[in-house]
Amino acid sequence: MRSAQVTPGGARFRWVAIPGGPRRPRIYLHGFGASSSPYFAAVAVHPAVAGSRSLQIDMLGFGISDRPTNFGYTLEGHTDTLAAALETAGVQGAEVVGHSKGGAGCRPAGPSPPPPGVRPGPRRPHRPRTRHDGLTWHRRLHRRRVPRRGMGGGPRSRRSALVVHDAAAGLEALHRSAVHLVRGTEPTIRELLLNVTIPRTCMRSEDDEPFAAETQLVDAGVAIVPIPNCGHNIMLDDADAFARETARALQGT
Repeated sequence: MRSAQVTPGGARFRWVAIPGGPRRPRIYLHGFGASSSPYFAAVAVHPAVAGSRSLQIDMLGFGISDRPTNFGYTLEGHTDTLAAALETAGVQGAEVVGHSKGGAGCRPAGPSPPPPGVRPGPRRPHRPRTRHDGLTWHRRLHRRRVPRRGMGGGPRSRRSALVVHDAAAGLEALHRSAVHLVRGTEPTIRELLLNVTIPRTCMRSEDDEPFAAETQLVDAGVAIVPIPNCGHNIMLDDADAFARETARALQGT
């Protein structure tokens, strides 16, 4: 485990580091309320993608990172602290594998390039469909997605998934991050995704409805990859497919 101070008050990012060869480093960013290592461990060591220096990073307020109560937990704030951690870690030109909110976290602040050291790669986007406050959206997300797939199928596993999910985050981080995730950014994440020119890939469950204006994303060069027999947590439901599609997306980057 490694760490870096990312705020003037001393709050620290922490991540699990996997040594690798001379290829581009790769960072893994967890989704809302989660932690990177439990979600990405199987993917990071999969033969299709293994060999790069990998950092399974927990954003401030989540997982093994500090959970300051005086942090704003905006998307911009998450981006700034991620950039500070990558600078401390000496990471440059990294590939990003982000799940849900983690896919949104690598560049919400303006039309400029991603933060130092970041080249957005595969991501599994979040898709809030309501205009409710963040806590309401958080509860509805679980009602919609956890019961459908869970992390093992039965009622007990579904309850366990929800408990573990929320236990991996501070209360302030959960609420404020949800509020700001629903509010979005200006320009929006979609607009930023459309306007950058580096390779971009979005995976989604084959059972999900197509993204809003999915044709617009494809026309802009964003690869949309449906994955069968999985739910929102593709890397848990089918780590092999997730790793293979990640390797395919990162070829030539």
